[in-house]
Amino acid sequence: MTDQRDSRQEEEPLKFELIQADDYGKYLLHSRTEILFLLRALQEKGALITVYFNQGTDFLLTSIVSVAADGSRMVLDYGSSKEMNHRALAADRLVCITSHDKVKVQFILRGVEKIQFQGRDAFCAKVPDTVLRLQRREYYRLTAPVARPLKCFIPVPQPDGGRTVIEANVLDISGGGVAVMVPQPGIEFEVDSTFTDCRLELPEMGTLTTTLRVRNLFEITLRNGTRSKRYGCQFIDLPGAMVNLIQRYIIKVERERKARESGLI
Repeated sequence: MTDQRDSRQEEEPLKFELIQADDYGKYLLHSRTEILFLLRALQEKGALITVYFNQGTDFLLTSIVSVAADGSRMVLDYGSSKEMNHRALAADRLVCITSHDKVKVQFILRGVEKIQFQGRDAFCAKVPDTVLRLQRREYYRLTAPVARPLKCFIPVPQPDGGRTVIEANVLDISGGGVAVMVPQPGIEFEVDSTFTDCRLELPEMGTLTTTLRVRNLFEITLRNGTRSKRYGCQFIDLPGAMVNLIQRYIIKVERERKARESGLI
């Protein structure tokens, strides 16, 4: 394994695992032909794959080096750490996360074995029966800047008929919706839940009020083992003026990012 691969470990700090979605089927590939096409595309591009195991506490980096002609098995490169390779072989399942054409891809491998492939150690496993692929979105999605975090205030109905407003951290945003993480313990949203009068504050742009509908739920496991929930929410009947406000905000943040990268600010 190369030093370059080791240096890129910081680029994959999270594990995303889909728990619920109101349209779960569209995220999963079941077709053997589609799955093999995707896996072979990942192999051809040498896509870096992060493999999580032992409840997300351990991980290693690898890539697909071969997919059997009959589509039954696949071979992955060994990781750079002998200890992590040994732990991976002992784990009951490996959660593999990568991307293809900027679309997140996730699949699970079980019964992984050690083999010799082209004179070196490698992992061998059955080709997965299903692959999770997050489709391209209609809108460009911006990862919320860390330096100036976005906040969304969501009124949550209470058993007594009242509402409690919770503060959620926005992870990403587009003209179609937001992904939020709710830090408050004991707060759980269900897929298809709808929340009215939500306020989203866009720095230097203003505040928009909208209705949010929860579309999907992911569990996020940080590299330190901490788990949290990521909720993908759709804007409901958002006026065109508010969509334009979001687009202006996204353009502004992207311009600032490119300026920093070029050393202009």
